Amino acid sequence: MREIVKKIYLNVVPIILRKKLSIIRNYNNLNDLRKEIIKYYSRLPENQITEEQYQVVEYLKKNPISEFPYIFQEKYNPMKVEVFLDEKIGLHYVFQNKKRLYFKRSWTKNIIKDKYNFLQIEQDINSPHRYLTDEFNINYNDVIVDIGVAEGNFALSVIEKASKMYLFETDKEWIEALKATFAPWSEKVEIINKFVSDKNDEKNVTLDYFFEKKQEINFIKIDVDGAETVLLKGCDKILSDKKSLKVALCTYHKQDDEVNFANLLKNKGFDIVYSKGYMIFIYDNEIKAPYLRRGLIRATK
Repeated sequence: MREIVKKIYLNVVPIILRKKLSIIRNYNNLNDLRKEIIKYYSRLPENQITEEQYQVVEYLKKNPISEFPYIFQEKYNPMKVEVFLDEKIGLHYVFQNKKRLYFKRSWTKNIIKDKYNFLQIEQDINSPHRYLTDEFNINYNDVIVDIGVAEGNFALSVIEKASKMYLFETDKEWIEALKATFAPWSEKVEIINKFVSDKNDEKNVTLDYFFEKKQEINFIKIDVDGAETVLLKGCDKILSDKKSLKVALCTYHKQDDEVNFANLLKNKGFDIVYSKGYMIFIYDNEIKAPYLRRGLIRATK
């Protein structure tokens, strides 16, 4: 019975709401974690703490713990997010740079406000989760691969530069929303309903197999909630053989990802740069010292 209830909960309650409920339930634990982080860094010699780490600790001394422990997030307010209804298809959307970004049919306006507000924080110029910079960007006519698309905010932000875009997503509600969002560019957008993995079967596909006989790709964005390691095993040939490629790869989901992924990419001939600042991935029950994690790697070859 408990497993049935859990399954219903996971299917019905959106992930962003589940995260909020988790934070409420674990408030005391999170406050303890905040104190633990402050204590850990206060015990280190000053010459072993970087300026970036010091900034996070100072933030935590004055504020509740946050995934993005920086003051920049305070300029965002979900109540200022405008949500509209497309009556023809029954989906809600927001305007992102004058383009419609659609959301799941089951989501209420308030959930969408919270979600899009979080996306704005996530991609703020000062965010450790920001994919692009002036130096690390999309070029015109690039072929772009977006893995872990969800609502597609990143893909939409660069759609006009792309000559072709491959979107990998398995959530049926997101696929419906993505089709609506990218309808104006349907001739150059392909949505693939498979997990990107290290095997090929009915539900999974490797990047090496999928792109074996397709055109060159120029940019890969990877944000797959902790499944990055498995995904990377399935694109060894692409990472090894491509002479020119950019990869934006999330590194905050697991404790050792930033080190392991950096070593892997360097061994494949990439130059790497970490995003600035740190994240505290409060949804990892196994989080431990040194607690602060780089948001992503920007790799160039």
